[in-house]
Amino acid sequence: MIKNILSISGRPGLFKLVNRGKNMLIVESLLNGKRIPAYAHDKVVSLGDISIYTEDDDIPLADVFESIKEKYEGKEVDVKKLDDADVRALFAEILPDFDQDRVYTNDIRKVFAWYNQLIAAGVTEFKDKEIEEDQAAEAAEKADEAES
Repeated sequence: MIKNILSISGRPGLFKLVNRGKNMLIVESLLNGKRIPAYAHDKVVSLGDISIYTEDDDIPLADVFESIKEKYEGKEVDVKKLDDADVRALFAEILPDFDQDRVYTNDIRKVFAWYNQLIAAGVTEFKDKEIEEDQAAEAAEKADEAES
């Protein structure tokens, strides 16, 4: 589950939320395990709050990570040597209807970099099981209503 995984602007890598203090968060780097404070003035974003623009709707980052994991069987994806067109083509295989105008190549590279960091840190569950079950139940209800 990536809700407790954070990106902090100006700091490399991803961080796991460890604890909350007064006017700060205690976070642990996924790269080296070092704990540091993140203060109120730091721009902190939970990966669970990020979504990718598509032609129709926005897709949660957790769903994108799940698609990457399925396609690459849970292995890391090396995009460092690929040029921009190849990176965009690779992302189109994972999320075919992503908005070509609003999703920049740097954003795509960041998605792959974050995915690789999560896999390297042993984080392989990107979605909360309860949410997944709720979505499956809602889809089943809609299917039943459509048949009626």
